[in-house]
Amino acid sequence: MFAAIHPVRSLLLAIFMLMAGSGFLSTLIGLRLERAGAGTMAIGAVATAYFGGLVVGALRAGAIVRQVGHIRAFAAFVSLLSASTLAYALVQYPLFWACLRLIDGICVAGVFICLESWLNDRAEAETRGSVLAAYMVALYSGQAVGQLLLGASGALPAVPFQIASILISLAIIPLCLTRSSAPAPVDAQAFTIRALYGASPLGTVGSVATGLMLGAFYGMAAVHVRRLGLDLGATASFMMIVILGGVALQWPLGRLSDRLDRRRVIVGCFAATLAVCTVLAMLVSGGPLLLALGALFGGLSFALYPLCVAHCNDRLLATERVAASGRLVLLYSVGAAIGPLGAALLMSLAPTSGLFLFIALCAGATLAFGLWRQTATPPVPVPDQQDFQIVPRTTPVASLLDPNTVDGLTE
Repeated sequence: MFAAIHPVRSLLLAIFMLMAGSGFLSTLIGLRLERAGAGTMAIGAVATAYFGGLVVGALRAGAIVRQVGHIRAFAAFVSLLSASTLAYALVQYPLFWACLRLIDGICVAGVFICLESWLNDRAEAETRGSVLAAYMVALYSGQAVGQLLLGASGALPAVPFQIASILISLAIIPLCLTRSSAPAPVDAQAFTIRALYGASPLGTVGSVATGLMLGAFYGMAAVHVRRLGLDLGATASFMMIVILGGVALQWPLGRLSDRLDRRRVIVGCFAATLAVCTVLAMLVSGGPLLLALGALFGGLSFALYPLCVAHCNDRLLATERVAASGRLVLLYSVGAAIGPLGAALLMSLAPTSGLFLFIALCAGATLAFGLWRQTATPPVPVPDQQDFQIVPRTTPVASLLDPNTVDGLTE
């Protein structure tokens, strides 16, 4: 394991620092807008702008990388992200912050394209799984640790943005000092959404639904728990516990799906998410139950996207998986861009329950669709299923790291 990740240690350090600096901004921005008296729909629109930027960046940032190279592109994206992070402290106005979040999303997508294509170039076929696992650990641990910076402001409201900008800027150093040569970016093959749906309807719809659910959560969860009476420290703890819960359950659920009809595990996760969110929607205050249910929600919901990717891979040729996985990432991102607005609409009608009611509705609709698909088509035989892999929901380039793609096959 350690021998496998040694050649990419500088990349992993950059990922950790980047996520520690930028991973808590969605939480912080939602809380600041709520405290400033912004409307719920305005907060949702600002969150949507970020995920919209991720979609734009995932589609367009690769061209910049090809034109100027990985290191220059990475430095440019990180520098702009750092500058936009500092700009939040200048003026607190929803429209201005929405523009900044759009820029943030584009920059983050560009950074991930640089890092993921670099990781893919450094990973050998026999070490690809270890590199992907280390990447996910660096990404989620940085995001979880970053939540602790929410309470760093004290009497100075600009301090969290300044700390975030410092961490984001420091992420440039490991890559700029590396002696490894930068790879050429890889273009994914064309694969239409219609063809993807034809191959795996549940995997396609499940990816969009997961985007709706997690986009709503990341964009509006901090506002939700503050309305339940949690202070800033408790809000940070709740967000961190959800992220850590997501890390904890992905692998066990994935291993279970390797031994059963994978659709049954996906449907079961959506059913359990529906049940957990229904209870969460009924809570009117914080406490241990909120934290426990939050961890369970994270474990179930974070596992859904890699389960959907694995289910799609079960029904695709090896040569189709990279392109299909890239489309799944974009479908997830589109769902994540819509999710905050949908949640904000329900939160306007039901301030303390609307978020998890929206997520429960998404889970319930996908559960019904999954039950129908189980009766409509036969399952893939368990011996023919591909091994489950925890995969990131970042950019299409991340699909190249999956050992189940054609680049990663070892047979």
